Amino acid sequence: MPVSGRKRAEELRREIRKHDFQYYVLDQPLITDREYDRLYSELVALETADPGLATQDSPTRRVGGEALDAFEKVPHRKPMLSLANSYSPEELAAFDERVRKFLKTESEMVYFCEPKFDGLAIELIYENGELTGALTRGDGTIGENVLSNVRTIRSLPLQLTKTPRLFEVRGEVLMFKRDFLRLNEQQQDAGIVPFANPRNAAAGSIRQLDPRIAASRPLRLFAYAPGAIEGMKFKSQEEFELALAELGLPTTGIADAEQPMEAYIEWATARMKRGEGQGRIPLARLCKGASEAIAYYHFIESVRHDLPFDIDGIVAKVNDYALQEELDFIARNPRWATAAKFKPEQAETWVKDIIVQVGRTGALTPVAVMEPVRVGGVTVTNATLHNQDEIDRKDVRIGDRVLVQRAGDVIPEIVHVALDKRPADARPFRIPDQCPVCRSPAMKAEGEVVLRCTNPVCPAILKESLKHFVARRAMNVERLGDRLIETLVDEGLVKSFSDLYRLTKDDLLTLDRQGEKSVANLLESIEASRKTTLPRFIFALGIRFVGEQTAKSLAKAFGTIETLIEVEEEALLAVEDIGPKVAASLLSAFSNKALRHEIKALRKLGVEFEKPKKRDGGSSKLVGKRFVITGTLPIGRDEVKDLIEANGGQVLSGVSKKTDFLLAGDDAGSKLQKAAGFGVSIIDWDGLQDLLR
Repeated sequence: MPVSGRKRAEELRREIRKHDFQYYVLDQPLITDREYDRLYSELVALETADPGLATQDSPTRRVGGEALDAFEKVPHRKPMLSLANSYSPEELAAFDERVRKFLKTESEMVYFCEPKFDGLAIELIYENGELTGALTRGDGTIGENVLSNVRTIRSLPLQLTKTPRLFEVRGEVLMFKRDFLRLNEQQQDAGIVPFANPRNAAAGSIRQLDPRIAASRPLRLFAYAPGAIEGMKFKSQEEFELALAELGLPTTGIADAEQPMEAYIEWATARMKRGEGQGRIPLARLCKGASEAIAYYHFIESVRHDLPFDIDGIVAKVNDYALQEELDFIARNPRWATAAKFKPEQAETWVKDIIVQVGRTGALTPVAVMEPVRVGGVTVTNATLHNQDEIDRKDVRIGDRVLVQRAGDVIPEIVHVALDKRPADARPFRIPDQCPVCRSPAMKAEGEVVLRCTNPVCPAILKESLKHFVARRAMNVERLGDRLIETLVDEGLVKSFSDLYRLTKDDLLTLDRQGEKSVANLLESIEASRKTTLPRFIFALGIRFVGEQTAKSLAKAFGTIETLIEVEEEALLAVEDIGPKVAASLLSAFSNKALRHEIKALRKLGVEFEKPKKRDGGSSKLVGKRFVITGTLPIGRDEVKDLIEANGGQVLSGVSKKTDFLLAGDDAGSKLQKAAGFGVSIIDWDGLQDLLR
C-alpha cells in the first residue's frame, strides 16, 4: 500500500477520535451520523485492503473480543486509596481549618472542586501513549485488569495525543441516566432482572468476562486524578486536568477561575435548567477558601438532577501539588482532599399494599403501593419490586415500614425494611400463579425469573401493547394518550390494533371528556399514522426482543411485511442482529393466527409503507446464492437488490458464515472486515456482472 494510503488511514483515525470525543464526551456532535459512518467505512476499507495499516488503537478495534476465563490481578504502581467522607457542607469548613492548621498558615487556600461521580473507579495505564491496562481499585494495592472491557468505551481514547513514557490516570466508569433507562427497558423485555441503578449497571458491565457484553452497554468514562506518571510533570490539579483534555481524555471541564463564583453559579444554573447538560457547562472549578467551596457544594447539589449522570457529592482537593506533598496522608486517606457527600435522598414510609401489573409482553411485575412521601423533590407513591426473588431477598411485606430512594434519580425503589418497626399484622406477599387481570395461568420460561400471562388477548396486555403501538417511535398516533387507550379498551371499543382504524366520530363522542374538537384532532392523528415506514410498523407490533434497530435490520433484509411473516429460521439467522433467541421469538409471533390476521387487517385498513419495486424478468444464475450489499454502486441499492433477486439470488442485511458473496461498492463499510473474517468472497460491480454473464 503506498504511503498515501497509510497517511490517509492515520488522518481518518484522528478525525474519528475527534468526533468520538465531541459526541460521547461533550455531547456536541460536529457532523451527522451519515458523515461519521462514511469516515468509519473508509477506514475499515483501507484496513481490510491492507491489514498492515491497522493499529491497536484504531476505532475499528472497539468491538469486544473473545471471552476471558478470569481477570488478571495486577498491582497498582501507586496505591489507589479512597477519600475521607463527610455528609454536610459544614465539614468543608472543618476540612479547610485542618489543612491550614497542619500547614501553619492563615492564608486562604485554593481548592480544586468537582462533582463526585457515583460509578466504578478505574485506573487507566498508558505506555508511550497507548492504552495497555485498566485496573479496578481492588483492595487499593492490587486490582484486576479489565482492559478488554474498558477498551470498548467509545469516550475513551486508545491512544493519547502525546506519548509520555508512562501515564496513569484514575477515573470513573458510569452510565448516563437516559442510557440506563433504555438498558433496563431492554432487560425487562428480555425477561432479565433490571439493574437497580446506573452504578450497578456500569460496574456489572465492566465485571463481565465476555467483552462483547461490555461493548453492547452504553458505558462512559471521566478521568480526574493522576497515578504514576513518567515523562510529564504538573504543578497543580488544575494544570493536570487541563492536560487531560489536551491528551484527549474525557473530563467534566474546568470553569474560568476569573469569573466570580456567584456569576458562575447563576450562569451555569440557568444553562443547566435549560437542559444543556454535559459538555456545554464546565463543572469543575477552583474555589478560594471554605466559603467558595461551600457555595460550590450547594450549587452542585441544586443541579444534580439536571446532570446527565449520577453524583453523590463533591470532591475538594488542595490545588497545589507541592502543598499536597507536604500534607501527605493520614492512615489510608490523603490530608489534602475530602469528599463532601450529599444527604441521601431517602425517606421512610409505609407499604399499604402490593399489587401486580401486567406489561405488554405479559410480564407480571409486583409494585409496592405506599403512603405518599417526598424523595428528592418528588412525591413517590409506588416502587417496583421487580419479581418474587427481589421480594424474598428484601423480605418486603404489606404493612412494613420501608426506606425508599430514587434509583438513578429516576426510579423509586425500596432500599430495605425497617424490621424493628414491622407491625405484628404485616403480611408476606407472593405473586399469584395466574394473571390478576384475566385469570389465565402465569408461567415462567426456562432461564427467566419473570412470570408471564399466557393469554395473548389479555386486556392488560392489550392496553400496554396499544400504548407501545401508538408511541412516537412506532406508529406515532400523537393524540392518543395512555388514559384514553385504557378507556377505549374498558368500553370495548378497541380489542385489537386494527380497531383503532375503525373508530368513528360517534364512537368517540360517547366517551367522557371527548368533545367535537378533541375527537376531530384524534381522528386526524389516527389517519396520519396510516402512512408509516416498514421498520416503524415492525417495531410497533411489539414482538419480544425486536427493538428499533432489529426492526430496521428486518425491514432491510426482507423488504415487505408479507415476506417477513413467511420467512424461515435459516433466513432470519442470516440477518445481522438476529440470533437464535430473536429468531425463535419472531417465528413464534408469526405463527400466531391472530397476529397474522391483524397484519392483514391493518393493511386492508390503509396502513401503508414503501412498497418494494417489482422485479424485471431475470434468470436462475444466482439461485441458492446469498448476497450482502455494502457501499455505493453504479445503480441504487434497491435496484441492485431487485437485480440479484430477479436472477434467483437472496439479499441479506448482515454478513455471516452462510453469506456467499459480499458485493462491495465505493465507501464500503465495516461489513468488509467482517466478510474477510468469515472468508466470504468479496466482489465488486464488475464481479457481479461476471456472475450474471
